[in-house]
Amino acid sequence: MGKYYYEKNAQDNLKKYLRLTSILLLLIGTSIILYVLFPIISWQIYFQPAFASQNIISSIPRANIVDLAKNSIDRVDYTKAENWFPKFSPISNQKNQTDTPFYTISIPKINIESATVSTIDTDLAKHLVNYQGTSIPSRNGNAVIFGHSTLPQLFNAKDYKTIFANVYKLKNEDNIYATLNSVTYTYKIFKITVVDPEDSSALVQDYDNSYLTLVTCTPPGTTWKRLIVKARLEKI
Repeated sequence: MGKYYYEKNAQDNLKKYLRLTSILLLLIGTSIILYVLFPIISWQIYFQPAFASQNIISSIPRANIVDLAKNSIDRVDYTKAENWFPKFSPISNQKNQTDTPFYTISIPKINIESATVSTIDTDLAKHLVNYQGTSIPSRNGNAVIFGHSTLPQLFNAKDYKTIFANVYKLKNEDNIYATLNSVTYTYKIFKITVVDPEDSSALVQDYDNSYLTLVTCTPPGTTWKRLIVKARLEKI
């Protein structure tokens, strides 16, 4: 019986190479699109239902997704707390800085335990920040604490760049615990809102009681809006 040999045509090899290259380019393009749109998808899947169920006062229009995509690739350095509300100029509060340079907070609902809060700098990559010019826990006034958020899949309670990723899960009546000088104070959440970066009302001081306010970016994974969680000191 005779033997037959087949040689692959060079043109077939070229077609195969072009096909593989096209698939690779398609995958790269799809990955880039998903990277930009993922915050939008996450908003629809995770955050919009959660916010709706809590009756959160929100300034996020349901149909507006252009700004959401744009802000997902914002180049402002948000590891610096002073960039979060660009139109707000804090009043220096030297007493807070010297009395209590650091303290801790715990939020059991979202697995945060003894997270460090600084009153003397604004570096959110190293710790949470008690914004300068605001009060501190246990004293009358409003202690405003800034913390980073990211996509909830990336949450790590020990990483201050992701620590507030699950703050959107908090609800009214949940507790926040602040520990200063070995004394722990309990704060109960009573108001949750979403505001524009131009709206700095969350930093306003109200001296009729002791308040603690958490501030983070929302939807997580973007810097589009600010999620504000306000709590009031429980009577000891």
